[in-house]
Amino acid sequence: MKSSRSVLCLFSISLVMLFVSGTLPACAQENGNQEKLDQRVKSFLESSKNNWRDMNVPESDGQLLYDIIIENNYTRAVEIGTSTGHSGIWIAWALSKTGGKLITIEINKRRYLEALANFKKAGVLDFVDVRLADAHELVPALEGPFDFVFSDADKSWYINYFKDLDPKLEVGACFVTHNVSQHNNYNFYEYVSQLGNYKTTLDDRGAGMAISYKKAE
Repeated sequence: MKSSRSVLCLFSISLVMLFVSGTLPACAQENGNQEKLDQRVKSFLESSKNNWRDMNVPESDGQLLYDIIIENNYTRAVEIGTSTGHSGIWIAWALSKTGGKLITIEINKRRYLEALANFKKAGVLDFVDVRLADAHELVPALEGPFDFVFSDADKSWYINYFKDLDPKLEVGACFVTHNVSQHNNYNFYEYVSQLGNYKTTLDDRGAGMAISYKKAE
């Protein structure tokens, strides 16, 4: 019994010394860093929840994007249409937990710069590659593979974006398209839902999203 107590005492002292010296095991440091990031992102989203304009997604859609990434452990994401960064923050926050990174594309310089500032304030800039570009030109040039796409740019180009990225999506990947419902941009839903290698559903809890999972090549 005395020996066991001595070992326990030495173990406790060792942990204290590690904490004081800043040499805690990597897993403990990583957990601590993630907790700090979680608090920072939550605080930013809460403080700015009524300030999103410029065609940003509603909070419920951001939460859904986050949930899809976490549930499927996606790591290589593309967003077409950054706006000022609301959806990108939710996506990057999820990717911070899966070890991934987001490429997000915005054509408008003012929105691009505002998004950069918002990513930095939220603490997720390390998980985002923000590009000022015309998605019509950049999307076809992106090198895959990818496992998650959020399409929220010009609606008339939705099918083109999908066709450009489909060959670069892994089996199991998810392609989410914003502002799609039975009354809005339904032509895209009709197109993607007839593809035999995708399973597509509509989520109408927010602004409406088509959620398409790639089941086969």
